[in-house]
Amino acid sequence: MAHALSLWHDTLPSDEAAIDRPALAGDTEADVVIVGAGYTGLWTAYYLAAADPNLRIIVLDGERVGFGASGRNGGWCSALLPMGLDAMAASHGRDAAIGLQRAMFDTVDEVGRVAAVEGIDCHFAKGGSIHLARSAVQAQRIRHDIEVLRAFGFGEDDHVWLPADEARRRLNASDTLGAAFTPHCAAIHPGRLARGLANAVERRGVTIHEQTRATELLAGRVITSRGTITTRFIVRATEAFTPLLKGHRRDVAPIYSLMVATEPLTDSVFDEIGLRHRETFNDGRRMIIYGQRTADNRLAFGGRGAPYHFGSSIRPQYDTNTAVHDSLGETLRELFPSIGTAAITHRWGGAVAAPRDWWCSVGLDRTTGIAWAGGYVGDGVATANLSGRTLADLITGTTSDLTRLPWVDHRSRRWEPEPLRWIGINSMVRLPVGADNYESRTGKRERWRSAIIARLTGQ
Repeated sequence: MAHALSLWHDTLPSDEAAIDRPALAGDTEADVVIVGAGYTGLWTAYYLAAADPNLRIIVLDGERVGFGASGRNGGWCSALLPMGLDAMAASHGRDAAIGLQRAMFDTVDEVGRVAAVEGIDCHFAKGGSIHLARSAVQAQRIRHDIEVLRAFGFGEDDHVWLPADEARRRLNASDTLGAAFTPHCAAIHPGRLARGLANAVERRGVTIHEQTRATELLAGRVITSRGTITTRFIVRATEAFTPLLKGHRRDVAPIYSLMVATEPLTDSVFDEIGLRHRETFNDGRRMIIYGQRTADNRLAFGGRGAPYHFGSSIRPQYDTNTAVHDSLGETLRELFPSIGTAAITHRWGGAVAAPRDWWCSVGLDRTTGIAWAGGYVGDGVATANLSGRTLADLITGTTSDLTRLPWVDHRSRRWEPEPLRWIGINSMVRLPVGADNYESRTGKRERWRSAIIARLTGQ
């Protein structure tokens, strides 16, 4: 089995994988310092440099470009948001909720547009996404979700129910009774996108320093392991690594999501499975799973279920969990018996950032000059692009449709102190397992665990 941070790191072009960017050499100055060289930080640098080429922009990363979730995710460039339409409408009104969702639809295409313009070969394939119903209970839940979307004015061009035969033609998974389909999703190679963006921003004059860990963000100053940078604006783009910054321990909770990938499969196997347009896929169980067909004919498949670690701890050993990885492999073979004995060649994982109310957000505190974006809870590939465009407008003082979206300047309350945080999050991690077991055993919709999940996540 290959040992790498992820399949995506392991399958980077050799010339790209070999690039090492220098660490900060000591104290310096900049107009904007962006902390975090993942998607949020790189997209922000990209649009800022385009808006004002004279800005001195520095991007810092404690490791390397795309080290975190941006280089380890499932490769869904989707229009998904962690907070539901009802939650957004309740706090900001129906029109605002619809506006943010439509902005996300457009964002999927914007990622593809920039990738094409900048020559970033990230294997972008906008094949849409399939949400399988593999039991009557799942079908009921998914069809209800479509009804909610219809109530907000989203039509069949955005989300449509596929009856069983049509669903199986797209994705021939076991026990399929139907599926929801949306065209607003593309499969990508996450590592190639992150490294390609880094090259693009450097061409625009942005400086990237790797192996430079920021330890504290203050008004006008970023304190790092390599020196202090004096600056007018700071962008905190640290996502799940945010708790490592002084004063931010309880801002978000790092929740681990793990993945496996098969060896490349034959075309004849995919003739049986489907995914001819590289649609992404999941199903209607309560425990989150997600998958895609990669450009080199693998199945890359992930899911939740790994525990939260006390004190918001993030460590390399948490990237693997034998029980969870074995379960993912078993689930993949149960979904697609036709893969037979195909080898699982990669196992990896990483942390995503969960705010207390499950709201991702973007904003700028003009009194300190400190901006932020994140809290995507695993839905960050496209959302980070919208963050970057919005932050560029906020920092340059440009009033736009983006700066009026309902997630701008949203502030989630902090997580509870330990041990309450550890008890609460790990209880929440286990609730979907019990819900799925109940529905599988009884064929009835599970209610009390699902109600708790919905309450905790604001859905």
